[in-house]
Amino acid sequence: MSYQLLKEDVLFYQRFLKSIGFYNDILDGSWGPKTDKADQDFVEESSLIATQLGKFDARSESNITTLIPKAQIEARRFLRLCKNNDKDVRIISGTRTYAEQNVLYAQGRITPGHIVTHAKGGESNHNFGIAWDIGIFNDGNYSVNDAEYIALAKLIMPQMHTIEWGGNWHSIIDNPHYQLKAVSESVAVIRRLFEHGNVYA
Repeated sequence: MSYQLLKEDVLFYQRFLKSIGFYNDILDGSWGPKTDKADQDFVEESSLIATQLGKFDARSESNITTLIPKAQIEARRFLRLCKNNDKDVRIISGTRTYAEQNVLYAQGRITPGHIVTHAKGGESNHNFGIAWDIGIFNDGNYSVNDAEYIALAKLIMPQMHTIEWGGNWHSIIDNPHYQLKAVSESVAVIRRLFEHGNVYA
């Protein structure tokens, strides 16, 4: 998703902005002056982070700007480490609204295609601005080789202490997935905090 799509679900975006301290009004799903100011402050903070830590390819940039600032910092640090190790890695997925997550969940179940997620809206850390998925590219071609994703994680993760790798999970292994460590390992706990605009990461 892109930053512009993030803004289309106003209630979702207000929760997002409130949880990171930019919005301090009621969560009413209505775009007013306070939501507009919070949006401007978020964009300014995101721009500052990009200036300080460097910009990357257009696809990565469009996804990084959907993350909360703490996750943006770690995502940019992650990509810098990859680049310094001559790896062409791009962030191909960032934050999704609940509605977007439900559309993705329906794929392979209700709509055509392969099943790509086991999480409904509100059940994925992608819904809270703290998770991103990567793609490894070789000569411009997207790699689906698990061994490459595992090797990359072994190279990068010892240098990153504030994020988690989906390849270390026990139930559903997700090698392209990385996320900022949150206040709880429970997605349900994070969801409750998010929906009330409270801090969760």
